[in-house]
Amino acid sequence: MTYIVLILSVLVGVVIVFGLKPSTKTVQLLLAFSGAYLLSITILHLLPEVYHTHNESIGLFILIGLLLQLILDFFSKGAEHGHIHVQQDVVFPWALFISLCLHSFMEGIPLANNHHHDHLLWAIVIHKVPIAIILGTFFVKSNISKQNSILFLVLFSLMSPLGSLAGENIPLLVTYKTQISAIIIGVFLHISTIILFETSKDHKFNLLKFIAILVGMIVAILA
Repeated sequence: MTYIVLILSVLVGVVIVFGLKPSTKTVQLLLAFSGAYLLSITILHLLPEVYHTHNESIGLFILIGLLLQLILDFFSKGAEHGHIHVQQDVVFPWALFISLCLHSFMEGIPLANNHHHDHLLWAIVIHKVPIAIILGTFFVKSNISKQNSILFLVLFSLMSPLGSLAGENIPLLVTYKTQISAIIIGVFLHISTIILFETSKDHKFNLLKFIAILVGMIVAILA
């Protein structure tokens, strides 16, 4: 069931692109909600677990996760938190493809044998839907072939399930699951804080974004 939900989250995003054709403003609000939910789940459930099961050195792995996502951002151009620019003459974006697949694979690893499996699963799902919308929009507006676009999205949808499968069956990942979870926490903190705390033009207060963030936090608290 976990694998199916993860795959469907990408499919839902693609269906929204072709069915509803959401505006940029709508996608930004979805990102704000997902960022707030992801940050809240990380702080409320994931952080306490890794510190409870390990010593203070776990903070080093969280910092590694922050730096790792910073490196991935360089190749993905920030697609994980909504920054993707469409160019009509773009060739197949291999750097984007590899970095997003690596990111997706990593975030699936802690799902294996995690005490907060359901919270983490829904945090990943809610994060994936707006990202899939952004990717779908990118492929629709670029000149990349439909076959390559479909292949990219299918492989992207499989990465988190494969990460979870690896986390269950590869001894090294099982042994160091707490450290790996801490790295993913760093990744989540990087992504969610950028989504939430990026300032709008002229630093104007965005009421709709604030409401989306507030709703995301409330839903996470009640989950």
